[in-house]
Order: sequence, then structure tokens, then C-alpha cells
Amino acid sequence: MTQELLELTPTQNSTDVPTSLPFPFKTVCRYEPIAQRIEKARVLVIDDLLRDERDVSEVARTEWGNSLVAELKRERLIAGMAIENILSNISRLVKEPETRVAHVSELAEAAAEFQPHAIVLSGTLRDFDYYEESILVGFTAFIRETKMPVLAICGGHQLVGLSFGARVVTLDNLEQHERRLDRPHEYQYRYVRITEPDDPIFTNIAVCETPKDAKGSHILHVWQNHGLQLDRVPEGFSLLATSYLCRNQMMVKRSEGQLIYTVQFHLEKSFEDWNKSRTRWEHQNDSRDGRILFENFLLLATS
Repeated sequence: MTQELLELTPTQNSTDVPTSLPFPFKTVCRYEPIAQRIEKARVLVIDDLLRDERDVSEVARTEWGNSLVAELKRERLIAGMAIENILSNISRLVKEPETRVAHVSELAEAAAEFQPHAIVLSGTLRDFDYYEESILVGFTAFIRETKMPVLAICGGHQLVGLSFGARVVTLDNLEQHERRLDRPHEYQYRYVRITEPDDPIFTNIAVCETPKDAKGSHILHVWQNHGLQLDRVPEGFSLLATSYLCRNQMMVKRSEGQLIYTVQFHLEKSFEDWNKSRTRWEHQNDSRDGRILFENFLLLATS
């Protein structure tokens, strides 16, 4: 699935025609020590995956049939890995972290009780029409009003966009129900072009060594694993990063007292790869950009 990264103009028209950009864009640092620059942070981590039969729509019940229990078991397995990765980032980046995990259906109550400095939304596994409608309604009501800083990852990014009026579609722009299987899929480490390099979320991204012909480029190297995307940047948000296969890779809302960063990619994978033996796809340095974005968000949320 390797293709050239294409440049898209930062408009809200999903039919923009891309033009190619030169390679290479970026290398990675040979070595970079990780210092805990954040003294304290209280972070509410939200599990956005389906939990049990209470969370499942009639659409999911019909399509899953007798496999419902097995499918929910898989949800819980993936949720465990996703939450572990998020918590690992927080514990490695913050000297004195305080965290709580809650399900998306309990978001408003958990936020009111815990009063976090920041909220981090996990990814998802299923299409959103598989979710019981009250979960989506409750999330929308919360996210449109909260003044707590939010970082939304992959499916969380899509859930935020959906709540602000965007549609969630496949990478070839079909409705979710029109192509459940054999979708185009963005997977493994990919290049993403930063469209607003002055945003503080990108502080220190370009510090490491780059080849001479890549200087001046603004590129992220991040882990991708998704078959859905937002069809546009919702009103009130600004596009921060883009790629050839999925135009809206990253966006931010900085209005009405809100600070909401969303990323289509999995920036939380950073310390998972840092602790693994090197393989063809998993390298400590590959994960650098995701780690820095996560750290910058926490710094902004606690400042």
C-alpha cells in the first residue's frame, strides 16, 4: 500500500485534487533521551469501544447474529490494549500522573466527578451505526460543551467529527453500511504532512536531524490503522495535518473556550514500540513523533 504522499490544499472541500510532493521528507533521530517534563497531570482516559450488549444497536445485533458474544469479546480485548497504550504514555511522560479510566457511556459523569486536567479518547473498532444511539447522543452533548482539554485518537477523532456535523465514511467515500468488508485500509507507519506547523502541538517535532533536501518540510511519521475517515473538517475546527489517502489526519478546535485536538493516527503507540524488539515495522525511533505530540498536548492541557 506504499504510495507517494500527496499535498492537499487546506480547504474544507473533500474533493480537492492532490498534487505530488518530492521524497524523502524526513529521517528519525538516532537517539533522543526521554525526560519527564510534566510535573503532574490528572487525565481521564475514555474507552470508546463497545462494552457489552447494552452498548449494541439493532443493526449490530442483526448483522452479528449468533456471533454477538464473540464480537464483544474481541472488543474488550482490543480495548484493553488501547487503554494500556494510552496509560503507558501518560505514566512515561508525567512525573506524578493521576489517571482514571471510564467508558464513553459514562463520560459526563466521570468528568464531573474526577475533574481532570485533560481527557483522552481511545480509538474504536466498529462502525458507529453498531453503537446504541444513546451513547452517541450523550457523547455529542458532552463534547460540544466541555471546556476540558480533549485529545481524541482514531475512532475518537471520528466520533468528535461526527458530533460536530461531519460524516464518517470509508476511505473511498462510501457510507459505512455500504462497505463493511474489503475496505481500503491505511495501515503501518505512514507519512503525514503538517498543514499548520506553527500550532503549539508541533513544538519540537522538527528538532532531529534531517537530510539536506528535506529541510523546510513539515512531515509526521505515525502509525495508522483505520478504514474510516471524516468527510470534512467540521465548522469551528482547523485542519492540522493531511495525507494522500485520508485528507483529515489531524484537526483542532480553539474556540468558545474549547481545546480539542483530534488525530486519525495512533500517536499512543509510541511507548508500545519503544519497549519491543526491533522488527520490520516496529522501531523505537519510528514512534518519536507520536510521543512528542502526546507530550505537547499534556503540556498544553496542564499549563
